[in-house]
Amino acid sequence: MPLPEPVLTFAFEARVEVAEPLRIGRGPHEELWFTPITGGTVAGPRLNGAVLPYGGDWSTTRGEETELDARYLLRAGDGAVIDIRNRGVWKAGAGVEDRLRAGGHVDEAEYYYRTSPVFSTDAPAHAWLTSTVFAGMAREEDGRVCIRFFALD
Repeated sequence: MPLPEPVLTFAFEARVEVAEPLRIGRGPHEELWFTPITGGTVAGPRLNGAVLPYGGDWSTTRGEETELDARYLLRAGDGAVIDIRNRGVWKAGAGVEDRLRAGGHVDEAEYYYRTSPVFSTDAPAHAWLTSTVFAGMAREEDGRVCIRFFALD
């Protein structure tokens, strides 16, 4: 019996403002960093609001791959607070990272920056967030981390 192909539907984009990352360190083969989240916006067909200035992103880099573990809060346009736990992976070749650090434009197809968010809220209008599986596609833009969230239908 054939299985249905997954369909991703754009739900919203979070444009997350961040402060300077703090190097925590850990060992000779990996580095642990913390990046504070300071605010931002949420806009899209399914959710609009703000990123609240609470939480942050813990990232562990091993070689050319970085494991991400972010936790922060969103406030929907109707005032509801939504918790997000967003895990992901960043990887790119050294040349791509050098171009990004230099402030140049790098096409998103040249690196892998994907997330797997889970949302929590008791707001009835936003219960769909807690019962839907999402995939996130992220990029850095003008000092922000921009994440497009897609619902897996």
